[in-house]
Amino acid sequence: MFVLGLPGLGKSSFIRHMVLGMAGRGIHPMVLGDLKPDYVDLISAMGGQVIDVGRSKINPLDAGGALEHAHLLPPEPRARLLSAAHERTLTMVASLIHIIRGAVPSDREVTILDRALRTLEASISGRQPTLEDLLHAIRNPSEQVRLAALDRGEWTRYQTITEDLEASLQALLGGKFGDVFAGETTVPMKMDRAVVFDVSALSDSEKDLQAAVLLACWSYGFASVEAAQTLADAGVAQRHRHFIIMDELWRILRASSGIVDRIDGLTRLNRTIGVGQAMITHTMQDLEALASAEDVAKAKGFVERSKIVAMGGLPHAEMDLVADVVRMSEAEKRLITSWQDPPSWDSTTGVVTAPPGRGMLLLKVGGRPGIPVRIELTDVERALNDTNKRWQVGQVE
Repeated sequence: MFVLGLPGLGKSSFIRHMVLGMAGRGIHPMVLGDLKPDYVDLISAMGGQVIDVGRSKINPLDAGGALEHAHLLPPEPRARLLSAAHERTLTMVASLIHIIRGAVPSDREVTILDRALRTLEASISGRQPTLEDLLHAIRNPSEQVRLAALDRGEWTRYQTITEDLEASLQALLGGKFGDVFAGETTVPMKMDRAVVFDVSALSDSEKDLQAAVLLACWSYGFASVEAAQTLADAGVAQRHRHFIIMDELWRILRASSGIVDRIDGLTRLNRTIGVGQAMITHTMQDLEALASAEDVAKAKGFVERSKIVAMGGLPHAEMDLVADVVRMSEAEKRLITSWQDPPSWDSTTGVVTAPPGRGMLLLKVGGRPGIPVRIELTDVERALNDTNKRWQVGQVE
């Protein structure tokens, strides 16, 4: 599912409503990064796991239990799981370097990272490798790492080739990123219940850090689900079903030119069964604002590949952009734009009425006519939907 809608009209309430309903059907929600936070109260009330990233660390090399549990699998599924875990980890590290530099790592650097990660995966047992291990593996390279660097047998040449890579990894372990990515994952995610990564402690002024942490949460979540599902396929673990929520997509897309490739790589590696996924942003302009036409096309692919597109109130200027990827009738366009109108205010009573589009969404499934829906919250939900404590009680998002 891809969810679009202006702020304050109920996107988060819609997703929370889905989360509660799915939980009643035995599907565990996974909120992979909650910036405001919008979902912490609900997940807490459901008895789920709240991981405070401000106080906890996330290991970008954590493959979600793949390395620890791979020995339980027969040879063929074990090889597939380890291969997928390696590719996901490589994509994650390259993505973090991309964000901190604001530029794509070179092909040579990615090859060096690939060889160094394979060295660690073969040499470390009983725990997940960390960024510190990766930095050490590059500073003290194996023969395979030096071959990947094409240093021609010259140590000085190797140091020159890897200097920028070493500096980027060092920056991820300190500086403006603090120690969020230093060491092993502090609180492992539990797969048998609802979970939310609370990243609200990160300042809005630290946009690079926000984007990096969100991407790390996404990668860790996908990796954990893939490992759990593979173990369940082999009959060595209980099957759980999950609904993965990827909110604030625009923050990561704007982190750096070309980062859309990294997101695409993470999501395309998700070959699990029985997993729902929701990507959430405000408008199609969030995707159109990317630096290159190639990035825009790839970002639009997220919408095109979604089986359901849910749209709240949107401005008129959005309609042509949406229509590029979602077949829309004129009546549907008029309905969606009518929901963007602001609330009215009675100067006599001082009462502000809810905007007409609050809680309203149009669900589009393929080329079929849209299904307009209105979110009806129960009394229990209303107490958990006050995402802005300064608003009047009972208002939706």
